[in-house]
Amino acid sequence: MIWEALRASPTSPECQPVSQRGYNIAEIVDSLVKNMHRLLLSLSTLCLCLLSLSLALAKPKQLQIYAIDVEGGQATLVVSPSGQSLLIDTGSPGDRDARRIVDAAKMAGVQQLDYVIITHYHSDHVGGLPALSERIKIGTVVDHGPNQEDSKDTREGFAAYEKVAAKTKRLTVKPGDDLPIEGITVHVLTAAGARITAPVPGGGQPNPYCASEPQPPVDTTENARSLGVLITYGKFRLIDLGDLTKDKELELACPNNLVGPVDLFIVTHHGIYLSNAKSLVWSLHPRVAIMNNGAHKGASPEAWQIVHDSPGLQDLWQLHYAVDGGAEHNVAKEMIANPDENADQANYIQVNAEGDGSLAVMNSRTGTTKKYRK
Repeated sequence: MIWEALRASPTSPECQPVSQRGYNIAEIVDSLVKNMHRLLLSLSTLCLCLLSLSLALAKPKQLQIYAIDVEGGQATLVVSPSGQSLLIDTGSPGDRDARRIVDAAKMAGVQQLDYVIITHYHSDHVGGLPALSERIKIGTVVDHGPNQEDSKDTREGFAAYEKVAAKTKRLTVKPGDDLPIEGITVHVLTAAGARITAPVPGGGQPNPYCASEPQPPVDTTENARSLGVLITYGKFRLIDLGDLTKDKELELACPNNLVGPVDLFIVTHHGIYLSNAKSLVWSLHPRVAIMNNGAHKGASPEAWQIVHDSPGLQDLWQLHYAVDGGAEHNVAKEMIANPDENADQANYIQVNAEGDGSLAVMNSRTGTTKKYRK
């Protein structure tokens, strides 16, 4: 073919100027310019898309926490930046609390609960598990071991728990263990009446509040066996001790605070005075606290005041207005998810935490968010 081209006559069409072959040079140039313009626009659009994608991927993801309203029980959903999920307790028996937990999981984009911690076997913490397991897949249930309270409530709660645990993976933990959740650290502080023996990073400081703390009575109920955890995401720290009572709280706090300061405190035992020893709460120096109380459960005036007066606390949020506490032992209405005891609205409190320790708290009733910088 090349040889034939070389042999072509100068008068053949292949050797004629473009203008003599019926083509308009101006039209060809104009077409080339237009095509080049389209190509440049396409390349520019592609570059902008790639830049937007890279910025989105570079933006740090958040740790999500949902304090779900289970009417004075506990159900706290934690979603790691990796997408793995942890539920701490399941509320009370029946469909109401299970349905609310599943609704929160859907809002968080969670299709299964990778881990479910049962802090102890009282019905307002373990009771919702059977109904919940029928509504959403559960990967692993986590506990402190066998029931250690001889009461009808805990015997029934533990029996129901074992039926669910037999159908899924079960993990029994002890103080010092970590749950294998990608993106965050979930460190067990207390379990089955035992506690960590050495301070965690950031803890170990002498506690000046211990000297004035009265010695509480020994608690032999399941409350004292609560499985308590410290959740860390970068510089952000959250503590949840279930219903741990004062005698066990003081073992964490005195003479040295083994935990150190935290950013978010899930108020222990719904804000009941059997828990929330001043020596522990004040030495934690929480910046924000969430009380998972009911209208007529928890938020006892003595415990409420201890949390409210904690040095460095910027805000206390409540799931319910505490009717029995009166106006002097409740926060402002905008900090309460469910201010009306007669309205079953199931409003929740959501927290988005950053790795730098900052957090934002949203009241689902009002849709308003308050930010707390580190």
